[in-house]
Amino acid sequence: MSALSLAAVTVQRDKRVVLQGIDALFAPGRLTAVIGPNGAGKSTLLEVAAGLRAPDAGRVELGGQSLAAIGRRMLARRRAYLPQRAEVEWPISVERVVALGLTPVLPSFGDLPAALRPAIDDALAACDLTSLRDRPATSLSGGELARAMLARAIVGDPELLIVDEPTAGLDPRHALDAARRLRARADAGRTVIMAIHDLDLALRHADDVVAIKDGALLAAGSVAEVMSED
Repeated sequence: MSALSLAAVTVQRDKRVVLQGIDALFAPGRLTAVIGPNGAGKSTLLEVAAGLRAPDAGRVELGGQSLAAIGRRMLARRRAYLPQRAEVEWPISVERVVALGLTPVLPSFGDLPAALRPAIDDALAACDLTSLRDRPATSLSGGELARAMLARAIVGDPELLIVDEPTAGLDPRHALDAARRLRARADAGRTVIMAIHDLDLALRHADDVVAIKDGALLAAGSVAEVMSED
């Protein structure tokens, strides 16, 4: 498995600096919580880490190789990204939504390959969606859709998993389940990054913390080092 590193990453938007000189290392086998107030730049940081937004300055590398050099198709196989407020516009089944997480290896046409069904079944079960697998995704509640999107992110068992507010809209039981699922991915050796406002869940499940405010890095390190009273 590979570490993800950001070096002197700066992002501007409409001539406004959103991230300023961010240095961060996200290690395999560890769950890193990205914390900070609204507007701090957390989502932008995750977009850059996922290779969805190129920084205006600085470098982003996965396993010592720049994301640009890895290429979009290979990066899609190695990395999964779950944005905030993900939506489904078409009334496809929950099973099909989850299967979209396997897009890099899915055939262009036809039914789901039998070889991929066990992974889909496991992701549905992990996110308490088995009974909803045939329901149109457009009929789901907000919390149910959030769980479906998390299942889509984990179905391919990517080496790099990046999730933005994965517990938003979930009831306490499913929020805890989501945090445990991400913890299990890290324990299996994956590099897991989550932006989260729930500091209690971060304290209980994360190994490391990256704290940002106003686009600048406040602190980075283990939970014990960063989550102090100061």
